[in-house]
Amino acid sequence: MQNLEDDFFLVDELPAFKRTWRIAMVTETYPPEVNGVANTVAKVVDGLRARGQTVQLVRPRQGQAEQSGQGNDLNDVLTRGMTIPMYAHLRMGLPSKRALVNLWTVHRPDLVHIATEGPLGWSALQAAIKLKLPVCSDFRTNFQAYSLHYGIGWLQKPIMAYLRKFHNRCHCTMVPTEGLRQQLMAAGFGPLSVVARGVDTRLFSPNKRSQGLRNQWGAGPDGLVVLHVGRLAPEKNLNVLMQAFARIRIVEPHARLVVVGDGPARADMEAKCPEAYFAGFQSGEALATHYASSDMFLFPSLTETYGNVTPEAMASGLAVVAFDDAAAGQLITHRQNGLLAPKTDAQAFVSLAGELASDAVLRERLGTPARATTQGHGWDAILRSIEDIYAASILRTNTPVSELQQTGLQPG
Repeated sequence: MQNLEDDFFLVDELPAFKRTWRIAMVTETYPPEVNGVANTVAKVVDGLRARGQTVQLVRPRQGQAEQSGQGNDLNDVLTRGMTIPMYAHLRMGLPSKRALVNLWTVHRPDLVHIATEGPLGWSALQAAIKLKLPVCSDFRTNFQAYSLHYGIGWLQKPIMAYLRKFHNRCHCTMVPTEGLRQQLMAAGFGPLSVVARGVDTRLFSPNKRSQGLRNQWGAGPDGLVVLHVGRLAPEKNLNVLMQAFARIRIVEPHARLVVVGDGPARADMEAKCPEAYFAGFQSGEALATHYASSDMFLFPSLTETYGNVTPEAMASGLAVVAFDDAAAGQLITHRQNGLLAPKTDAQAFVSLAGELASDAVLRERLGTPARATTQGHGWDAILRSIEDIYAASILRTNTPVSELQQTGLQPG
């Protein structure tokens, strides 16, 4: 049982009550869109449903093939959306407060879980407050850091003010790492609970290695394949990735860089690094095969709230070079199951990449315990933590103050 924040309590210490609820999950992104938030939200939705929860998914429709409004049943509610600038493959929801108030008045959920803080998420928060519904949220995207990479750094303070206002109206905000919790607490956010993200170690496994795929990349059985997976965008520190690969080519001239993902920076990367293989978006078994068929993993991003690709690479048996930040900082112990550069020290990152590329024994010595580390990060434990937070939020909303005081939970 996870020990939650001071404003919550251990559910097992309270009198018995039902553990299945009607959850309204609100998100601006969902598969088949390809990004870390969409993938994680889908895992949570599918996992909660498998555990007996009734989950109503509220999201923007993703194309003309989907009709606006309610889907085939109340478990799939589609709203209006629009394309996100510079990301034609992604959409965001438009304000829908009135529609959500009407929907939840007739079909009242036990709790609203808001996964994203866009216009649809804000509408859901306002609707939930109006209807006096308990609300949980996730802090999943580092919007305030992204602003620095798009020439709008002056918006960083207003963005943080909006996010603080948003999350502080929720009963609890879930964050993926202790480091992020400390950072947000210092910025005036709360209450916060750490809920890590799971990794599917059956999907992501060294057993998926394919020499046929390596042949497509031009890599023989003993060739070195360096992998990067992620959105190709300015905020992802891609210049450091290319600097690291240039160092690797000095020690391993025939090394291949495989880049999985797409985004507005792809054309620039292709021009600057023509020897790289650009695989585009990959998912499911294909993505797992790309990981397992590689030999080492580079992840230079410093704008992640977590970075799902790090545990995916580790589960695939790859030695990882990353900065001491987000999931890497939480999961990797330097020189035991991966290599960590001090945060923002690009030269250290480049140096470590060159060292790992030149030492096959080191890659194996780090990759095996990396896989072992992820075995303790399955989705069942994550889903239990989420359900505990739901339970605390629902009880806090629906239990009279006198009873809350008996449990030791003081009203906020």
